Amino acid sequence: METFRERVAVVTGGASGIGRALCLALAAQGARVVVADVDEKGMTATADAVRQAGAQALTMRTDVSSLADVQALADRAFQEFGAVHVLCNNAGVAVHGGLESATHRDWEWVIGVNLWGVIHGVEAFVPRMIAQKQPGHIVNTASMAGLIASQGLGIYNTTKYAVVGLSETLQKDLRPHGIGVSVLCPMGVATEIRTSERNRPSHLRNPGRPAPAGEVTLIGRTLTAEHVADRVLRAIRDNRLHIITHEEGLAPLRRRLERMAQAIEECK
Repeated sequence: METFRERVAVVTGGASGIGRALCLALAAQGARVVVADVDEKGMTATADAVRQAGAQALTMRTDVSSLADVQALADRAFQEFGAVHVLCNNAGVAVHGGLESATHRDWEWVIGVNLWGVIHGVEAFVPRMIAQKQPGHIVNTASMAGLIASQGLGIYNTTKYAVVGLSETLQKDLRPHGIGVSVLCPMGVATEIRTSERNRPSHLRNPGRPAPAGEVTLIGRTLTAEHVADRVLRAIRDNRLHIITHEEGLAPLRRRLERMAQAIEECK
């Protein structure tokens, strides 16, 4: 995709963090932006900032774990703007703690947002993006935790590994249709994901069970969401599959691949 001017972009999780930064970066390049989130106050603030940047904005409260919500989001975007060229399946949440203490509600909540949210985006938007026969691009937000497992983030790791595999396959499937796919795999970014519990639905909370003590310590720098959004737009223009934002990820990735190579050698 050579230009974002007059293109239509849909961003889930657009109320804050990487999602808000993506909305503003796209607006700065002349895109019309659909902001989706469950945080209506934050979503409205993002849309106001998009309009202040001189771009059109539309908001829609969307729980990405609900297929009906995401289908309604697609309906609204196509009805209002007539097309969608960029889809950022970005909404995400996290819980920390060992898998031995994870509850079914933890699993259901995180998988619902992080994995089903991406699947629902593909279901609701991709057939229509193919049918419009215009250049397009899909960005799925995963994490370096989708390439390297981190202790204490087992549920999150599970969803992000799945998003990486989904994205790598989707890229192959959509290549004949002129639609690119990127998967975003950052390490530390200054966002509100550590306070994800604020948006957990009441029916998926753990009554009487305190949150696990302590937090997972991430290696490497903490980047701004704006820096990451800039990398994403560059990747869309260049039609690159993997967006890895931290050079600090290279060493652990190499160790993982070396262990796999050793396992293959041991099979001989």
